[in-house]
Amino acid sequence: MADRSDLAEHARLAEARATGVPWRTWGPYLSERQWGTVREDYSDNGDAWSYFSHDQARSRAYHWGEDGLAGFSDDKQRLCFALALWNGKDPILKERLFGLTNAEGNHGEDVKEYYFYLDATPTHSYMKWLYKYPQRAYPYDDIVSTNRGRSRQELEYELLDTGVFDEDRYFDVVVEYAKASPEDIFIRITATNRGPEAASLHLLPTLWFRNSWAWWPESGKPSLRELEGATGRRVVSAVHVELGERWLHVQTDAPLLFTDNETNTARLFGVPNASPFVKDGIGECVVHGRKEAVNPAGVGTKVAAHHRCEVAAGQTATLRLRLCDKTPYGSRDPFAGFDEMVDGRRKEADEFYASITPAGASEDEARVMRQGLAGMLWSKQHYFFDGDKWLAEHGVDAFAHSVRSVRNSEWRHMINDDVISMPDKWEYPWYAAWDLAFHAIALSTVDVDFAKQQLDLMLRDVYLHPSGQIPAYEWNFSDVNPPVHPWATLFLYRTEQARHGRGDISFLKRSFGKLLANFTWWVNRKDRFGRNVFEGGFLGLDNIGVFDRSAPLPTGGYLEQADGTAWMALFSQNMLEMAVEIAAQDESYGDLAAKFVDHILAIGHAMNHVGPAGMWDEEDGFYYDVLQLPDGRATRLKVRSMVGLLPLCATTVVEPWQRARVPSLVRALAEKGRRRPELLASLHPTGPNHLGHGQRSLIALVNPERLRRILSRMLDENEFLSDYGIRALSRYHREHPYEFNVHGEKYGVSYLPGDSDSGMFGGNSNWRGPIWMPVNVLLIRALLSFYAYHGDNFKVECPTGSGRMMNLFEVAREVANRLVRIFLRDGSGRRPVFAKAEKFQTDPHWRDHLLFYEYFHGDTGAGIGASHQTGWTGLVAALVELFGTLDGARFLEVGKTAVFAREEAVPAVRP
Repeated sequence: MADRSDLAEHARLAEARATGVPWRTWGPYLSERQWGTVREDYSDNGDAWSYFSHDQARSRAYHWGEDGLAGFSDDKQRLCFALALWNGKDPILKERLFGLTNAEGNHGEDVKEYYFYLDATPTHSYMKWLYKYPQRAYPYDDIVSTNRGRSRQELEYELLDTGVFDEDRYFDVVVEYAKASPEDIFIRITATNRGPEAASLHLLPTLWFRNSWAWWPESGKPSLRELEGATGRRVVSAVHVELGERWLHVQTDAPLLFTDNETNTARLFGVPNASPFVKDGIGECVVHGRKEAVNPAGVGTKVAAHHRCEVAAGQTATLRLRLCDKTPYGSRDPFAGFDEMVDGRRKEADEFYASITPAGASEDEARVMRQGLAGMLWSKQHYFFDGDKWLAEHGVDAFAHSVRSVRNSEWRHMINDDVISMPDKWEYPWYAAWDLAFHAIALSTVDVDFAKQQLDLMLRDVYLHPSGQIPAYEWNFSDVNPPVHPWATLFLYRTEQARHGRGDISFLKRSFGKLLANFTWWVNRKDRFGRNVFEGGFLGLDNIGVFDRSAPLPTGGYLEQADGTAWMALFSQNMLEMAVEIAAQDESYGDLAAKFVDHILAIGHAMNHVGPAGMWDEEDGFYYDVLQLPDGRATRLKVRSMVGLLPLCATTVVEPWQRARVPSLVRALAEKGRRRPELLASLHPTGPNHLGHGQRSLIALVNPERLRRILSRMLDENEFLSDYGIRALSRYHREHPYEFNVHGEKYGVSYLPGDSDSGMFGGNSNWRGPIWMPVNVLLIRALLSFYAYHGDNFKVECPTGSGRMMNLFEVAREVANRLVRIFLRDGSGRRPVFAKAEKFQTDPHWRDHLLFYEYFHGDTGAGIGASHQTGWTGLVAALVELFGTLDGARFLEVGKTAVFAREEAVPAVRP
């Protein structure tokens, strides 16, 4: 890694942190799909996809947000910029990405476009985005009808399958943003003709205001108007009551087309338009030649520069723009030194990534890391939702005794108005709480301040429910996600502690108090009979179980969940560690630490119960969910899945310096063990008589014997271990499907390495065999924790049956290497992630542009699900960095600090 002290991007981050210089005010904060979202749904039946369709989106003003191609805006999404395109053949302007709704796709919702996040810095000082735009007419009807006609057992019909890219008849359209200052943004658009002959292209860079005036009239209506510019230039003035005045300079004399961001009610509803100029006016003018659809007065709330170009085969057309707070008047050309400035910011981005990329990383690994993190940074979005207003608009009376059945009725306290890291700005353009925790881990590699702010958001009073519940996701805020928020909070605290010499204790304390409320919610709501075994339902794992775990069981009764209980054990461990850290400054937290010791012991004792009703199966050496039946009988649902691996994750290393901070807690734990030895009997041995390497202690649900037995399955290539990571379901179930009979009806689970063949949860998600990055990362963390304690004294066969013995650091590295391998070229130059997509495998203009999918085929590593879920899949970048700088011996010496600190910081860091 290069020295970072004098690099420009690090200096900008330091400015933003120390003095509040607003480098992050402008960024890629537009959604990639606002239509079909819950916020825009005002239907009677809650069918968001059908209520506000892609076809309506070009004509209908949004209520809560905006979308666009390569969108850029201020952090409240008041003034928005994006690119529109027309190839002269499409029936509509290409203003937004097209894809299938949940009902149209044979594997659920799915974007059907090819676009790539190629580069980004955390302050958005440099951003680069690529879109592959066909020169033939986009096959909208073919994509919909063919996919709709296919079954779940068939492959999806992709855009490349339609032939629209044959003979390379497409444009590579690249949009670059470079900031000269926080309020001065240079925009360079290039279009390269990859086809065999000249082709025409209409570039329409578009500036508009989000329509707030229709729903909040008191906010006033902003305005755009054309100003007189220099010869060969266009200038637009943008005036907003909050933003003040901004100017868009366009380096072309192309005409400016003005309209208003207002709904075309005549087209959609047969009702006369309130305004003569409406949202789709620019498209009507360009595509259909209706010049009367745009405002000849040169004013409005939406404007596009209509730049037409003929691009020869292999050649590139370029358009330059500048959006800034600088007056257009004066003698200096606003485009003087333009390319030098943009290229300079790109060079600074090179230096930034060189500073965080391991020196030994290959060129391809560096590419995976950089594009993975770029995707994380491009996937920020302004998310706006006022729960009280939205519910009132749906007819929900806040003071009525009986509440009309409307989605999220109990979340009227919500006022979300922030930039948030999204899982995927097209398929999941709304935050998901457990995704966000993993996003924070990946983002901490480049911007720990933004990562902390993301975790802070979910605990604010306008997000966190008064009951203490963290909102799950837009479709159902009341659903239950795994409680990984405390783990992520602690991770970020340790990251700062390692890199800067001290942690942010204020962040830790304010998080701890809110997380305590969330912990209480879990204990009160998800432990049905107070027996320290937890339910939780869905828990983010979609269709992993025999039954829909969020619905009433067909058997009656209820499930005691191995994953829910393991999550709560990890939650307790995280809270204990936070309390110990804070107790070093505030001794009153010592009592709170003791409280979580009680929870850890009680949950561990309950989960490790041996017997017919226990989750641990001694014969199989594995954990299972327990089905409690109405007649009092209990049975294990013997599915070997990620549910039974997650107990490994409830593992925490205790360093000697941590024990020294709260000696009273150590004594209390010893006393509890003396008085109630049964509570410690099934846990990993701990206490002064069971110190490991470096005098460390270990708090873990799983003792060494059970650890070996579970790992023998997890590392078996015929069960969980794939060439590309740990599967969510054992491959054993391919030949041995699990079946459960209820009232003559069969319920079952079989190994499905790719797309789901079940409609459970309605989408394209599958946990019955594929590889998921977030849980793999948690298992890697657990292996490192066990290694920090056991060192080289604990080795296992990896893979099982191979005769090759590894310590647990080597096992962790092996799993990480397999995950990274998904994206790397193999010996024949092919990337597993792209499977049989030959264009991606062999074409030099495609093969190095990576997609970070939602999950991956359990046998081939092929990308499946949301194609731009760089959210938690962006964790692969953290794996490249971690195992590129860390070796087992050094990890044993430094301990957990080594996980959080970069190479040059470690020697100076001591808690």
